[in-house]
Amino acid sequence: MKAYARSIRIAPKKLAVIAQMVRGLPAREAMDLLALTHKKGARMLEAVLKSAMANATHNAKQREEDLVVKTIIVNQAQSYRRGVPMARGRTRPMRKFLSHLEIVLGVGTVENEGERNEKSKENQKRKKSQRTQKSGRNSSQNATKQVKVVASPKAAAS
Repeated sequence: MKAYARSIRIAPKKLAVIAQMVRGLPAREAMDLLALTHKKGARMLEAVLKSAMANATHNAKQREEDLVVKTIIVNQAQSYRRGVPMARGRTRPMRKFLSHLEIVLGVGTVENEGERNEKSKENQKRKKSQRTQKSGRNSSQNATKQVKVVASPKAAAS
């Protein structure tokens, strides 16, 4: 259940902020949140999300209540090159960025924020323990080299 929007006239940085806001939410909740957001990117994201929901209900015969925003990918498209007039007949270059937007919906349960935080903490602990195990050296690397101390004849004479 995907929907795409190619070469939309908004900078990817601006669109990515709005995308981060609704990533992982249920589709209905994401639609409500986008409707209350006063940004140009929210209108664009709302239209693509509505299209993805329609694709899921019509093509895959899924219920709207079960849909979850799995991924939202915002990529940079081509950019228009424009110029702003300056003093002495010069122009300052200006770039107008465009974006590609892809939304993937999935069917599944949504875990609440508390469960998500607990899982992320467990994953961090597991990764940390794996890192310490990987950094453990072999026994040959851990062994300390014993150095023989031999008294030089000059040191013994004095």
